[in-house]
Amino acid sequence: MKKTSIYVDTSVIGGCCDPEFQEWSNGLLKDFQSGVFTLLLSELTDAEIQDAPDEVKKIYAKFRKCTNKIIELTSEAIELSDAYLRHRILAHKFRNDARHIAIAAVAGADLLVSWNFKHIVRFDKIQKFNAVNIEIGYKPISIYSPREVTTYGRKIS
Repeated sequence: MKKTSIYVDTSVIGGCCDPEFQEWSNGLLKDFQSGVFTLLLSELTDAEIQDAPDEVKKIYAKFRKCTNKIIELTSEAIELSDAYLRHRILAHKFRNDARHIAIAAVAGADLLVSWNFKHIVRFDKIQKFNAVNIEIGYKPISIYSPREVTTYGRKIS
């Protein structure tokens, strides 16, 4: 059986160090470490981590050990993210948020996981991202927070 592939944006990695989010971000990291899910990271995440505190960089190194492929920010992903901006789903100053979604869609990720409730994990935004994806020929992508996705700590019934 194919494992669910999950694209993780930078907020999930930073969430490992945030008291409000660490339980679920660290749980998701444990899921990747134990092979429950397939992790997808991108060169955009690599770039964003460069300015992060050392504590976050150390956590990111653990995420990097869970994958052997870093997805490139291709011209195809840039075109898709530009379509999100043209449809005014996000303002241009949030271009990287649009790019994370586009990278995940172009890569064929099953899920995108984020703590960004303002621009990404929002019902109305998800509908609009997926409308553009379908219009351009990509499959819809499911978008959730780590809390909704991690299996770590759940009792199986």
